[in-house]
Amino acid sequence: MSNPTILEVLPSSPAAHAGLRPGDELLTVNGIVPADVIEYQQLVDDATVLLGVRREGATADVVVDKPPGAPLGLRLSSSIFDRVQTCDNHCEFCFIYQLPTGMRTTLYLKDDDYRLSFLYGNFTTLTRFTELDLARVVEERLGPLYVSIHATDPEVRAAMLRNPRGGTSLRWLRGLLEHNVEVHGQIVLCPGVNSGRVLEQTCAEILIRYPKLASVGIVPLGLSKHGRETSLVPHTASTADADLEIIHFWQKRALAALGRRMFFASDELDLVAGRRLPASAEYEDFHQHENGIGMIRSFFDELKQTEAGRKMALPGVTGEWRTIPAAPAVGYRETRPERRGAVATSEGPVVLITGEYGARMFDEILPRLERLAERDLRVLAVRNDFFGGNVAVSGLLVGSDVAAALRADTAPASRYLLPNTAVPGGRFLDDVDVAALASETTRPIDVVEPTVAGLLSGAMR
Repeated sequence: MSNPTILEVLPSSPAAHAGLRPGDELLTVNGIVPADVIEYQQLVDDATVLLGVRREGATADVVVDKPPGAPLGLRLSSSIFDRVQTCDNHCEFCFIYQLPTGMRTTLYLKDDDYRLSFLYGNFTTLTRFTELDLARVVEERLGPLYVSIHATDPEVRAAMLRNPRGGTSLRWLRGLLEHNVEVHGQIVLCPGVNSGRVLEQTCAEILIRYPKLASVGIVPLGLSKHGRETSLVPHTASTADADLEIIHFWQKRALAALGRRMFFASDELDLVAGRRLPASAEYEDFHQHENGIGMIRSFFDELKQTEAGRKMALPGVTGEWRTIPAAPAVGYRETRPERRGAVATSEGPVVLITGEYGARMFDEILPRLERLAERDLRVLAVRNDFFGGNVAVSGLLVGSDVAAALRADTAPASRYLLPNTAVPGGRFLDDVDVAALASETTRPIDVVEPTVAGLLSGAMR
């Protein structure tokens, strides 16, 4: 058990009025030691909350009075106070095994914790799930949850997870669905392993055995040059096209049987296959937008709405309690920085930094963005040499590659726009700070949301 520390006290909040300070260690809530921010949030819902805290080695009780259900106004140092349930699978396709050595320690932590699935949309395999976990999820209605399925054939799934429990742990998925917990599934598609006929079987059995699944996202295997699995290969245009045919077939079967498509392919599969993206209606509610499914289509939709003078409601962030000031967002939800670097000039275009897949998206819409921004724009596609392999998404850009691209970029530029998905917590995955990156150029670097509104706001500053 690691007691959380208060990182921030919101001004004029109930916690501020009670005298709580950053650095205070939270010990108990109403005499109970909470195991996580979920339990903490339930305990602080009352009008009067008794907090046990430690400050500079001395313990004290602090009474906080507030309206029932109102947040205390604290940001805590962690969301799991006891111990994160780590993953005991050894999936050959796991990207953590494909990281180079020497990166920051937190990047090597594999979790398989249903609480992080609920809070942040992390995917869990359920191989460490228990009866007590099921009882808590059902009793406290902890949904939506996100479950990695990969294959329904027990032998194939156990082999993919390299864990014998992988063949039986989907029984927990059935239990969750039987209790009407909202669950979204994922299939990481590995050519020659769970693609083709195995994918056909998986989609068929999901439709029969797990029809209550809210969605199933199907994403391609990501391969880094640091991986050691020689049996894994990336999708080619032909294998991606063949798997998309299977996905679309089962979309139609699900639509006929359930009134919804259920199965959704990632944007990356369409890009690799050279296909046009599906229409907006085919993504339905964009349930797995953050999983790279429908991101490009929703961007195109936002652009069209912006051109028509309308503001579009964007797909929501997965996970619950994301707006409650209690625990910091983790991973890609960490606080992201804004503008860094030198003072902008009006000379030259605004340059959009993106990955190779993002550059393909901008190819056909850059003139439309320029008309809206009323200024010239240019795209700087950054090749991911750090990870190599088939890694080409903007969210996995690293500081060293972006710095090299900036040094090589001799064309005119007034400023650079960097998507905030690449810099959770203000740092790239290779631990390069955005502020340090700014030293590579005399032009400012603005960190923006990867939306039409975010890009236009950055371009029009």
